[in-house]
Amino acid sequence: MNIAYWAVAGLLALFYFYAGTLKVIRSRDQLRPMMAWVDRVPLPALRGLGAVEILGATGLILPPLTGIAPWLAPAAALGFVLLQTGAIAVHLTGEDNRIALNAGLIVTAAATSWLAIGP
Repeated sequence: MNIAYWAVAGLLALFYFYAGTLKVIRSRDQLRPMMAWVDRVPLPALRGLGAVEILGATGLILPPLTGIAPWLAPAAALGFVLLQTGAIAVHLTGEDNRIALNAGLIVTAAATSWLAIGP
């Protein structure tokens, strides 16, 4: 189970660390080709969302690695489930029906949380 957690959590953390970093450092114009919804969200909220993604990615890796507050890992994974649920709502209200990636991330984050808690 430990190997499965590290494989899934590592990939999820890489994805969110990358996506969060892009949201923090890139301009709206640079993000628009990848994320059609950026014009509907205030820039401070977009930057904050990126920071939350970076912190969540860190929460998936550091607590289990150090053994300090390991309960943060499943909490971070459940946070990503909630984040992607909100992302689906944003996509659908903007008439953007491309939610397959979001649904896949929900499943992956839920699996990560389950693996962190243990069966």
